[in-house]
This record gives sequence, C-alpha cells and structure tokens, in this order.
Amino acid sequence: MTINLFDDASWMSLRPLTFTRPVADLRIGILTIAEKWAKYLKADFGFHAQDYLSVKFAPKPNADLFINGSVCPDEALLNAIDKLKAGEVLYKRDVIIAYIADQHDLESVKSLKPIEYTADFIQIVYPEHIFGNNPGEIRKDFKLLTEGRSSAKLSSTNQLLGDDIFLEEGAKAECSVFNSTYGPIYIGKNAEVWEGSLIRGSFALCDHSSIKMGAKIYSGTTIGPNSRAGGEINNSVIWGNSAKGHEGYLGNSVMGEWCNIGADTNNSNLKNNYAEVKLYDYESKKMRNTNLQFCGLIMADHAKSGINTMFNTGTVVGIGANVFGAGFPPNHIPDFSWGGASGFDTYKLNKMFETTEKVFARKNIAFDEVEKDIITKVFELTESYRRF
Repeated sequence: MTINLFDDASWMSLRPLTFTRPVADLRIGILTIAEKWAKYLKADFGFHAQDYLSVKFAPKPNADLFINGSVCPDEALLNAIDKLKAGEVLYKRDVIIAYIADQHDLESVKSLKPIEYTADFIQIVYPEHIFGNNPGEIRKDFKLLTEGRSSAKLSSTNQLLGDDIFLEEGAKAECSVFNSTYGPIYIGKNAEVWEGSLIRGSFALCDHSSIKMGAKIYSGTTIGPNSRAGGEINNSVIWGNSAKGHEGYLGNSVMGEWCNIGADTNNSNLKNNYAEVKLYDYESKKMRNTNLQFCGLIMADHAKSGINTMFNTGTVVGIGANVFGAGFPPNHIPDFSWGGASGFDTYKLNKMFETTEKVFARKNIAFDEVEKDIITKVFELTESYRRF
C-alpha cells in the first residue's frame, strides 16, 4: 500500500513549527505522524506539502489513499479507513480525515461520497497540542512498536518500578531509576541513559540519543533521535538532532530540530497569577489564548539560546533565531532574530548558513542545496514579522 499525507489549514496554525516541514512530519509520541500511519497500514508514504517543501517532502506516485497529516491514527480510525471505497471521503464536521481518489485535490473532494465519522480522534492543530497529547501518543506508539517483541535486557545496576519498559538493540542504561508505573518507557536503538538519571514514564528516548548524568525526566517527555538531553524536563517534546544538554528547566514545551539550548537556560510554564497562557499566532499576528494554565516554550528548527537564557511563559521562538543576554526576551521572537531582551537584529542568512553547515557536519550530514533553498524561502516568508 502507498499513502500520501496532505496538509490542511493546520499547517498555518502550527507555524513556526511547520515552516520547515509538512504537518505529518511532526513528532508526537515516539514516531512522526507519517511514521505512525505507515506502521499501522504497513504502507509506504509521501506528502502533499507546500510547494517549496515538495523537493524534500515529495508525494508518492500511484497512491489513491490520501490522509490528513494532522490526524493521529487509532484503531477506530483505521477500521473506518479500511472500509472506505473509491470515491468516498471520511470526514467529521469540517475536517477531511481521509479519502480515496485518483489524485489529491481538496476542491474535488466535495464531489466524493461523504462518510461521516462519529468517534473522537486526536488532531494536531496548534503547537500546544503536541506536548498536550504526547503522553497518550507515547502509550499508543509503545504498543505499536513493541507488541509481540522482546526487550533487550536492562542492566541490574538500575532500579525499575513496574515492568512497562522496552529497550531496543544496543540501548544502554546504568545506575538509573526508571518508574514505569505511570506510563511506559521506551529506549531506542543505540540510545543511552547515563548514570544517576531519574525517569518517570510515559517517556521515549529515540534512536542514537542520550540522557546525561543526573537528569530528571518527568512524564510525557520525548527525546527524538540523535539528540542529547539533561537537567530537568517535564512533558516536553524534542524532535531530533537537538541538544538540551545542561542544567535548566524545560516544561510543557516543544523544541524543533537542529536546536541548542545553552547551560542553565530555563523556561516558565506557569504564570505567577495562574492565568491562562497566550501564544503568538502567525496568522493574526496577535496573541491567542491556549486556555491552558501550563504552557512553556515553542522553539522552531535551527533556533538556539545562550547560557542563562530566561524564556517567559508561553514564548514562541521562530526559525533560526539566536537568543542571548540578560533579562526576559519578548514572548514572540521572530524568525531569524539575533539578540535578546535588549533588542534584536536580523540574523543574516549567510551567517546563519555558516553556523548550520557546522551543526550538520557534527552529525555527519551534508547541509545541501535542498535545505538551503527551504531556509531561504522561509526567510522570505517571515520578513514581515521582523520589525527591528
């Protein structure tokens, strides 16, 4: 089977996280949304993404099943999609969930036979939906990835509460405490938990990543592949190829790819007056009420912070921003910003490329023209947000 995952209006409301990827490439739980669907359906997958992303995230030819990339799969949805016939579209209210047709065209979907879906499902529409739904998605992905398989052995130097833990081949952990009574714990291939770490499930450490000594990791946290994490982390998602390697607090947050948080950087996830948190909205260019009491940092790809950076409750950091200096920077730090609380300049593209090339090289990955073209386009798209 071959499927293509398409973006709907959620691509807009999930910015800046989606400036560099289609919605289905978001990591939530252990896997990306696209990987979840592919694993459940035993399918190859492609994307119908924004034009400037399509070279990296291309559609697959000969696919006739099209799935909304913002929708996370579950058993009920899979059953409903399995019953779909050619020329039918599965929907709930104004959300197109999936359809079978010769080609992807959301306008022509209106002519398909509608099949109403009545059950609830998880849809990722705003950035806070990622960490908000992460505990449940870890549980679903854990079952999907481990059912019928045997875990690698956990070293006897560790202390384990409960037995809901799975280690992939090459995973290592020594002299640490794992509490799986609150949710499953997944340690990916060649991942490592260093000595003295305290980890409470649900938790996922993806392939080739590491938790540093003495880390304190709370429920609902995912560390994506090829990443390093330390300090105190609570209900947060780090997508991959990123580092939060030192002391400091990260809570109720999302951290993109190729990011780095400096030593003793902290974010607030609760306002002093316990009021609901607002996040910057790219479409309205205004603050949007999340209706959440706990909401921390949303950091897009390639962003970085210097040591001792303080992020206020509900801060959105754009693509490629470089934040440093004393004091609290504003709650919205525009894409390609350079500076901090005392003010910002534009992070010139050629300078950003110099740094990014070095960061990629550390992972033995080439910073190629495809990546440069995407970042250049995002730089152009975000120009109106930089008012320095």
